[in-house]
Amino acid sequence: MAAPLLTVVLAAGQGTRMQSDTPKVLHKIAGRSMLGHVFDVVRALAPERLALVVGPDMEDVAAEGRAAAPTTETFIQAERRGTADAVLAAAAALTGHKGDVLVLYGDTPLLTAATLERMRAVLDEGAGVAVLGFEAADPTGYGRLLTNAGGELIAIREQADASEAERQQRLCNAGVMAFRVQDLTGLLRRISGDNAKGELYLTDAIELARRDGYRARVVVCSEEEVLGVNDRTQLAAAEAIWQRRRRHEVMLAGVTLVAPETVWLSYDTVIGRDVLIEPNVVIGPGVVIEDGVTVHANCYMAGHDGKRRDTVFVRKGAVVGPYARFRPGADIGPDVHIGNFVEVKNTTIEAGAKANHFTYMGDARVGAGANIGAGTIFCNYDGFEKHRTDVGAGVFIGSNSALVAPVKLGDGAYVAAGSIITKDVPADALALARAPQEVREGWAAKYRARRARRK
Repeated sequence: MAAPLLTVVLAAGQGTRMQSDTPKVLHKIAGRSMLGHVFDVVRALAPERLALVVGPDMEDVAAEGRAAAPTTETFIQAERRGTADAVLAAAAALTGHKGDVLVLYGDTPLLTAATLERMRAVLDEGAGVAVLGFEAADPTGYGRLLTNAGGELIAIREQADASEAERQQRLCNAGVMAFRVQDLTGLLRRISGDNAKGELYLTDAIELARRDGYRARVVVCSEEEVLGVNDRTQLAAAEAIWQRRRRHEVMLAGVTLVAPETVWLSYDTVIGRDVLIEPNVVIGPGVVIEDGVTVHANCYMAGHDGKRRDTVFVRKGAVVGPYARFRPGADIGPDVHIGNFVEVKNTTIEAGAKANHFTYMGDARVGAGANIGAGTIFCNYDGFEKHRTDVGAGVFIGSNSALVAPVKLGDGAYVAAGSIITKDVPADALALARAPQEVREGWAAKYRARRARRK
């Protein structure tokens, strides 16, 4: 039976190098905060308890933790006295815990659950402490993992405290640690802070644990997986890695990406099989694309826009784009065709309907098989409230028409091109709402002659 797991996530740092009023861990990768990504990995391990350590006045970070996992317990590290002090801020959760304690950081969004499971496996094999390490291309600035001839970890030496020989080591500390010791809080309280910075380093727990008879082991992962984010350059690098991983996953699952490096996915994107996505497509949070859909180039779709959260659905066999935009609540039905420069918001478009050019459809229903002509606008907003438009099955709307909501068009109705529709249209009726055409024979020639004489 697996040992009970308590996960402690440290998110106390403000990240001043981000040059932002937003706390570092709330900056986003693929539409989700870095802290949210860490919590996704943590929840995959099914911990019995989850503790989040934040700095003072970081209620927004605490709220993000609770949103990701409602049972999260939040603890405040009043002063920045080092990583061991940060873990001790959660002493109320640690005290009396019998099982594993996993310590993570809120700015490492690329960690995987598989790696953390390997760390727990090391504890199952008899180690008291497991430390995540990586072979650094350039180890400058990292703590070094020092091992003995048997491969056991004997100490972690921070750069400022390492000897010249120790600095030559390339096996570096990723910061993530797992413990299975009898009294972790007692162990951490023995850390002295006798180092160049005078801080209480969590890494000093290794030597103390060994003195108490515990074994310490290293679990190695790629340097990429433990990339920490401290500035906007590293944020962009983490985004690129995340996107590359996810594109690879969806292609293996049966999605064709014509130019993978130009397609941007979100943390919650759902894509079916036999989907074709052309270049320069951005899929924001809250989008579900079903089997057999074709997304032509330069489309943008997102179910979250900062004001509203309502999933975007692109149903089986639909063909969309190029240059289409789907906003929250767009529901593009089976075999629907949405063409260039068409925007859809909070609208259900039923099977087989078409809107192929230059159209806005907002707060509406469009019935099966309807045809929405080029330049049609659904006028849904009166400056104060949104109103709905209901377009029945098989309706034909001529080009350059405006439907002023609230309005309903019955099944099979026709709207003549250039009409402004302000009243309901019965089924199978023709609605014509434009000024009569007037033709004045010879007027143009006379006008040009008159202008020429004046010149």
